[in-house]
Amino acid sequence: MDVHILGGLSVREGGVPITPTAAAPRQVLALLTAFAGQVVPVTVLTEELWPSGAPRGARTELATHIAELRALIARALHETEDEGAAGGWTERRTADAVLVSLPGGYRLDTGVGVHDIGQFERAAGAGYRAMDAGDLPRASLRLGEALALWRGEPYAGVAAGPCLRREIERLESARLSVLDQWVEAQLGLGRHEEILSELPGLAARYATNEPLQAHLMVALLRCGRHEEALAVYERLRVILHRETGMEPCARLRRLQHAVLAVRHTRVAAGSGGRSPLPGTPGERVFGYTGGHPAAPAHAGGTPAVTWYGPALPRVPAQPQAGRADTVTTGVAVPV
Repeated sequence: MDVHILGGLSVREGGVPITPTAAAPRQVLALLTAFAGQVVPVTVLTEELWPSGAPRGARTELATHIAELRALIARALHETEDEGAAGGWTERRTADAVLVSLPGGYRLDTGVGVHDIGQFERAAGAGYRAMDAGDLPRASLRLGEALALWRGEPYAGVAAGPCLRREIERLESARLSVLDQWVEAQLGLGRHEEILSELPGLAARYATNEPLQAHLMVALLRCGRHEEALAVYERLRVILHRETGMEPCARLRRLQHAVLAVRHTRVAAGSGGRSPLPGTPGERVFGYTGGHPAAPAHAGGTPAVTWYGPALPRVPAQPQAGRADTVTTGVAVPV
């Protein structure tokens, strides 16, 4: 079974779509795919479908949705057999074996197939390990692969109850963490000019995400655009003070002091200013120009990241342990 979640729910058994069009069974399938291979309790499923309280007959209605899903799975398995699928393993599968009833809940056994969340987590894990080992080219490649799997919002088109919303928030946080490290890898590889065509729009979209604001400040500093780097800090300070009553973190304050010191040195040496960033922040975000374009290959074998275009919910940044001050050390470079 192939399961795609990162940009809308799409589930196929043997290449045959089994995603229902009706809202309620689609929501049930979404929750089962979120915890594929695990038992999802009936109580969790009913809370998902009826957050304000399950009506009388809720379990019967849930059983009806399960029966609808099994009918779709059975049809897909039958079509696969009719097409003469070889190997026998798929032929031995039954709808009851794919969507299993157990005491107190149900389990979706996806078997051998593609699950894009698993792909994302494996690529991200490999990227994090490469970052820890100091292998920036490999980190850039694997983290870029993880981000390129995203075609849009997770579970787009599915009515999300409390459990699915928590899963969506978890995935969005994981993506922002990967993005933070991918940008850091680009900076470590000296690609600050290259990512400046994309990073301002991304930083504007996540206006309170401190790691992204720090990355933008570093990229601007390395390009000699000190006033713009300071403007990024000031904009963040104003937003944070208005929304939380707090100042930027110590990492950002140290970075601001570094920019001020570099600017003072350059001004004292008689260096000229630079023009402001062209365009309006948010016009392009990792190549997005409308629709859902494919991610082109990045120079040097690193896939370019297509950051999807629709408005995204603000998700708290999830910096990786042990990496809190990596941007600060990156300031000490020729500018």
